[in-house]
Amino acid sequence: MGRYVRARVAGGTWFFTVVTAGRRRWLASTQGLDAFRSSYRDVAKDQPFETVAMVVLPDHLHCIWRLPVGDDDFSRRWQRIKRRTTGKMRRQGMTGAFWQARFWEHLIRDERDLRMHLDYVHYNPVRHGLVGKAAEWSASSIHRYIRDGWYSPDWGIADPEDLEATVLANGGDL
Repeated sequence: MGRYVRARVAGGTWFFTVVTAGRRRWLASTQGLDAFRSSYRDVAKDQPFETVAMVVLPDHLHCIWRLPVGDDDFSRRWQRIKRRTTGKMRRQGMTGAFWQARFWEHLIRDERDLRMHLDYVHYNPVRHGLVGKAAEWSASSIHRYIRDGWYSPDWGIADPEDLEATVLANGGDL
């Protein structure tokens, strides 16, 4: 079996799916979500990137990052976020694995691709049956997009047109 080689585009915009080990739902706990959020902020402060969008679900998360010009090192950032979160969880007495070893990434190719992935990120809690509309999910960047006028407050009651088929056709993780 060959070695997996990730694409590298300095300053690129990337969509990620990161999953918990064994799909354990520890991100639904206050301590789990707090450990992840503080680890994420720490790494973003030390090794900057822009979070374009994010949703954190009980057993996985999706996000879109824009890396700084000349920087293509998203793997190291995820490694550090995962390691810090794990350390914080262990210090709180939690045991076991917290993250799947790998993550999935997709290079955003253009504005249409970005919009499709923004919709996918924000619709995900509805798709998983966790809420009736996207704005009801608190751990989501949709609230910023509603404030900025990108989405109406009632967006995401129904699947955005052809979202699932389009994401699947482009290799997305549903």
